[in-house]
Amino acid sequence: MSESAMVAIGRDYPIADNLFAERVVSVRHYTDRLFSFRITRPASFRFRSGEFVMIGLPNAEKPVFRAYSIASPAWDEEIEFFSIKVENGPLTQHLQKIAPGDRVLMRKKPTGTLVLDALLPGRRLYLLSTGTGVAPFASLIRDPETYEKFEEVVLVQTCRLRAELDYISELVAGLADDPLIGELSAGKLSLYTTTTREQSQRMGRVTDLMRSGRLFDELGLPPISADTDRAMICGSMAMLNETKDILEAFGLVEGANNAPATFVVERAFVG
Repeated sequence: MSESAMVAIGRDYPIADNLFAERVVSVRHYTDRLFSFRITRPASFRFRSGEFVMIGLPNAEKPVFRAYSIASPAWDEEIEFFSIKVENGPLTQHLQKIAPGDRVLMRKKPTGTLVLDALLPGRRLYLLSTGTGVAPFASLIRDPETYEKFEEVVLVQTCRLRAELDYISELVAGLADDPLIGELSAGKLSLYTTTTREQSQRMGRVTDLMRSGRLFDELGLPPISADTDRAMICGSMAMLNETKDILEAFGLVEGANNAPATFVVERAFVG
């Protein structure tokens, strides 16, 4: 890296000109496995709700970068992330220890398939997630365009424990008082959460609940139809593949940014 391609950060830490170095604004730990944090947003940074970006920490000569969905909507003045904690993870073992005032590195180019442009017009949008896979949907349910394009939005999240649902449950509950989204989402957004290990009001894997029809019965909705319904999936590889098969059995077709269709999958976080 040439000197002209660097700027100083902290104690003369070199940063490439394709990176932002942003300050941590706030951090919240939900469980011993999950936390969220917000960083300052560069004035020049633009993204579409649902996209992800590569982030890292200025703690090594060659920082480790990982893909993280942006959980805040495109209009937010800050950037929010929702992360799992991995004890020996190359990045998360350090990232989970950040505090307000610390620096986070962020590559300048966002991307991803979980964007509204990758779907054909429809009536109802299903956002299907497990764990931190709910992050891009936290962005989309706070975007006015989502409610302009769909009459109904159904957000589904499955986690092991009840406390792991707190992030999205609190976010959705707070939308009622949001001056921008509150009125738009009222009567349009439904949250359907389940647990798989800890006893809760609703238990079971989202895929099992879709196959049995219980999910649709409890929401008071008809089974998924390619004529009216669109879907996005974000979770583990096993969940992605299983949910993809279910949607295709309903007649939906996978799409992409350059070929919009009736459902999309984000594969950037699995390997």
